[in-house]
Order: sequence, then C-alpha cells, then structure tokens
Amino acid sequence: MIEIDGSHGEGGGQIVRTATALSAVTGKPVRITRIRQGRPRPGLAHQHVKAILGLALISGASTRGVFVGSTEVTFEPGEIQGGSYEMDIGTAGSITLLIQCLLPALARAGGPVKVAVQGGTDVKWCPTIDYLEQVALPAFGLFGVDCRLTVEQRGYYPRGGGRAVVEVLPGPLRPAAIDRLDLPIRGVSHCSNLPEHVARRQADAALETLEAAGFSAEIEVQVAKAPSTGSGITLWSGHKGASALGERGLRAEAVGSSAAKDLIQELKCRSSVDVHLADQLVPYLALAGGSCSTREISSHTRTNLWTASQFLDFEMAITGDEVFQITGKPGPS
Repeated sequence: MIEIDGSHGEGGGQIVRTATALSAVTGKPVRITRIRQGRPRPGLAHQHVKAILGLALISGASTRGVFVGSTEVTFEPGEIQGGSYEMDIGTAGSITLLIQCLLPALARAGGPVKVAVQGGTDVKWCPTIDYLEQVALPAFGLFGVDCRLTVEQRGYYPRGGGRAVVEVLPGPLRPAAIDRLDLPIRGVSHCSNLPEHVARRQADAALETLEAAGFSAEIEVQVAKAPSTGSGITLWSGHKGASALGERGLRAEAVGSSAAKDLIQELKCRSSVDVHLADQLVPYLALAGGSCSTREISSHTRTNLWTASQFLDFEMAITGDEVFQITGKPGPS
C-alpha cells in the first residue's frame, strides 16, 4: 500500500486526482491522508469525491473514506474496463478536472471507452472545456492518448448543467518531445442567457489587447440558452492557452482583456507549453517519457512530480532559468 501525504507541496485536490489515477494505471493500492489539510475547508470536496468514484467505477476499485470532508482515502484498484459510462458531478463541479483525472486510466482500459459527464464546463480555477479540447487533448495525443471530446452543452457556476462526452480508444503510450508551435491565435467567446453583446465585447477587448501587443487572432462568438447563466472566453495558440470567466459586476471588456494578457505572457516566452499544461503533462512524462519546456515550474507541477514519483520509477530533470526544460525518462517496468 502506497502512503501519500495529501498536504505535501501545493496540498490541494490535484494530489488526490493524480494519486488515484496512477493507482488505477499501475494497479498499486494507495492510502492518502491529511487531504487538503491547509485549506479553509479541509478534506474532500464534492468534485473530488466524484472523481474518485468515477475512477473506481471504471477500474473496479474498492474504496474507503470517499465522502465530502474526508481527510483519509483508501483506493484499491482492479482491472480497468472499457464500455459506456454516465457520470454526474452535480451543480458546477468541473467536467474538465474529472476527465483529466480519468484519462490516464481510460488510455489503459481493456477496450474502447465512452464517458458522458454532467457538471460545469467553464468553472473558475479550472481548465475550461475549450482549453481541454484545443490545448490539452492535442498535447496528450502526442503521447498516444486517442481521445475525442464532444461538448453538448455548457454549464457555468453555480448551477452547472453542462454535458460533455469523451471517447477513448485505448493503446500504448509513447514518448513525446513537445516543441513550440507558432500557430495563429484562435479563440471562443461565449455566453448563456445573456445579451449577445456580452460575448462580443469580450471578444473585441481580447482582440484589441492582442493587437496592441502585435498579435492577431480569430475569435468565434457563441451565444446560447442553457440551464445556467454565465460567460467566458478561451484563447489558444498551439500548446498554449488562456481563459477568463465573467462574473457579476465584472465588465465584459475586463474578461476579454484578462485572457488576452495571460496568453500574451505565454506567447512572449520561447517555451513549448504554458504553465498550466506543464503540470497536466507530468503523468504522461512519467509513464512514457519525453520533454517540454515552460516559463515557470509551478507549485502544481512540483507537487505532481512528487506524487508521480511515489508510483513510478522514472528520471525527471528540470533545467534552465528563464525557460525551464522538463525531461522525463521512465525506469525499468
């Protein structure tokens, strides 16, 4: 039984998601203690519970301590099964974080897998559904993750109601050296149950900010009626992306400009991936090997590296100062 201190490093829910995902992939049981100990509300949140139960469902795992507020969880995996699954996170729990947690295991399933997930597609502090589709999944694909995502409906905080379907064709992972891609900037500005001008103002502000920095872009405007009300914008170029979400009292222009400024910061660096993608790539670098570069090694990335090292024998080197190169090499299996 592998013992994981859930308060290590960044000490958030990412340790729980990574540890249970790698437990399912490697077949090694894990006990996670002191979960989110330093947070205002320690223990598992609702979306962490759903992620663990989702992994348990597809991997035939037995679990203990999986409830909201729990600070200790045991996860004993079985065999990862293909098939069709329905998962409802409830309210606006992040669909993208759940899919991110499931994917390493889905890629090792015994047959094709289809998972329909209900929850939030565009949720604060989480990758947006457009970021997952346009930035993260293509990068995971370089490692051999054969995945298709279909977004059926957006869901915003707090009501949620979004729905996405992910289909995975399992197969062996392969090492990937991720290079910088200088591609045109694209984006999606969207809103639900709000006037169309909200999404257009977000897009116009993003374009203005990008143009002032010497960049051009194409941004699609999407207006819909969904169970929840909200707005947001996601921008991307190659393996880099940025997003911002609307909220009450925040002008649409501020939303669009914020996303553009974050992307500009990433594009001005000669790294191959953005800071957030770097930490999401850690499980694949540890499992298959490869390399990428980023402008910053975040606390999430360092914590993910530590968590992966508890399950896998691999060599991981971080070199550089202004641009950090992360190189992974799996040990003997």
